[in-house]
Amino acid sequence: MKKQILTLALCVISMVAFSQAQINEHALGLRLGAGNSFGTQISYQHGLSNYNRVECNLGINSNNNGNGFNLSGIYQWVWNIEGGFNWYAGPAATIGSWSYKSGYDGSRHSGAYLGIGGQIGAEYNFSEIPILVSIDTQPMIGFTDVYHPFNFGLALGLRYTF
Repeated sequence: MKKQILTLALCVISMVAFSQAQINEHALGLRLGAGNSFGTQISYQHGLSNYNRVECNLGINSNNNGNGFNLSGIYQWVWNIEGGFNWYAGPAATIGSWSYKSGYDGSRHSGAYLGIGGQIGAEYNFSEIPILVSIDTQPMIGFTDVYHPFNFGLALGLRYTF
C-alpha cells in the first residue's frame, strides 16, 4: 500500500512539474451551454498560480415560462498538453433559483437549489490574440428541491484574456 501511495504521489508531482500550463491572470467571456444545464452564462476566470485558477459563472434566464438565475464556482487544476492547448478539472458548487409563471404546467412553480459537482474540459489559449476557447462539461448533483436533481451539460467557452 505504501508503494502505491508513493507511486501516485510521484506521478502527481511529475505531472505538475513537467506540464506547466500558461494560465492567464484574468479571462472574461461567455460559457454557451447545452443539455439540461442552465444555458448561456457570463464567465470569469482568475489565475491563482501557473497550475490552478478559480472560475465563476453567472446565468440569468428569462422566458415566457418564467425566470431564474444560477451562480457556480469552480476551483480548477490546469495541465498543459502542448503549446496553448490545456486540459483542466476541478470541484464545483452551484446555487440558484427559479420561478415559473402561473400558467406553466411544471411540477414546481418556484424554488431554490444548491448543488456540488465538478468540471472537466479542454481549452486553447491563442498566443497571437487575447482569446481563450474551451469546451467542457460541468456535472452537478442537486441537494435541495430541484426539478432536475442531476445536471450534465456540455458548454463552449469564449473568453477575452487580460
